[in-house]
Amino acid sequence: MKRRQEPAAVTSRRSPAGHESFSPLDKDCRLNHNLRLAGSTKGAPEHHHSEGAGVMKRFTRRYGLWFRLRMVLVWLLGLYIAIPILVKVCPAIQAKLVFLNFVRVPYFIDLKKPLDQGLNHTCNFYLQPEEDVTIGVWHTLPATLWKKAQEKDQMWYEETLALNHPVILYLHGNSGTRGGDHRVELYKVLSTLGYHVIAFDYRGWGDSLGTPSERGMTYDALHVFDWIKARSGDNPVYVWGHSLGTGVATNLVRRLCERETPPEALILESPFTNIREEAKSHPFSVIYRYFPGFDWFFLDPITESGIKFASDENVNYISCPLLILHAEDDPVVPFHLGRKLYNIAAPSRSLRDYKVQFVPFHKDLGYKHKFIYRSPELHQILRDFLSTTDQQ
Repeated sequence: MKRRQEPAAVTSRRSPAGHESFSPLDKDCRLNHNLRLAGSTKGAPEHHHSEGAGVMKRFTRRYGLWFRLRMVLVWLLGLYIAIPILVKVCPAIQAKLVFLNFVRVPYFIDLKKPLDQGLNHTCNFYLQPEEDVTIGVWHTLPATLWKKAQEKDQMWYEETLALNHPVILYLHGNSGTRGGDHRVELYKVLSTLGYHVIAFDYRGWGDSLGTPSERGMTYDALHVFDWIKARSGDNPVYVWGHSLGTGVATNLVRRLCERETPPEALILESPFTNIREEAKSHPFSVIYRYFPGFDWFFLDPITESGIKFASDENVNYISCPLLILHAEDDPVVPFHLGRKLYNIAAPSRSLRDYKVQFVPFHKDLGYKHKFIYRSPELHQILRDFLSTTDQQ
């Protein structure tokens, strides 16, 4: 039987000189230990250096992002402060924002061809209210005449105004042209209801020549109204204004009443009281509404440019039936301005012998600023109102 071997003990021996001597195993362990120590001592500074570089890089990145964000905020703040000053120094900027005649929507339509917009019984022509001023006009016939209208010239269209159909002079709002989508849809509705519709672009809008101004827009409307009256015989002529066009409409009708040639009725769709109150209530003014000196910076330049559209004053000089249409969810001309105008007009002495009616459209209908023409009740509203006005 083999004897079990005991584990060898590692012992050190002393050299004759008295120093310890190690076995080869001990030498290898000490060598490895020394190598590990040397390696750890050499790698430590590199490890600490890489960690420091990473921290510095993250700090630099965060600081750079914050710096850029701060610069953007400073730039926006500077722009926010600069705009009121620029508007005050250059009132023409504010006038451009009121008219927005440079915004032509829809683009790329030929206003000489109303057929392209689905109006196959509409004639395009031009009038000249003043020297160097030319305005483009569309005459849409009652729908019952559309077959006879095919390939007819302007003279034939003019002669139809003397037939037994009422006429509506339509005054559109700012921006766009007489070929705007919602405007075309209204022409079609009114045509279906049996009305001639005369719509035009004020000077400076669409393909009309001239420089926009409140006086010029009112004179353009007066010129077109007189043109209609000279051809419509005894047929009733109504004035319909929408949005900014309501300001033009009250200016026009006030002048007509002062010269004792009022229209048979005035219809205001989405009206305001005056341009200052409308500008203050417009959604574009929200970010500046509480800006110190808001009136001085933004509203005074408008009136200094000769722009007032004071319908709240005009209704006190109007003597014809008045119908106001306004949607509760109108985001451009707030509903309360239309209601306020009605509250001013209703007790007016000049209107006490005439019908004054306010028709609200509930916000759930979604008609907003320019879609009242979609109301299935519009036909009945107009028929009831205009039938009673014809008897006055």
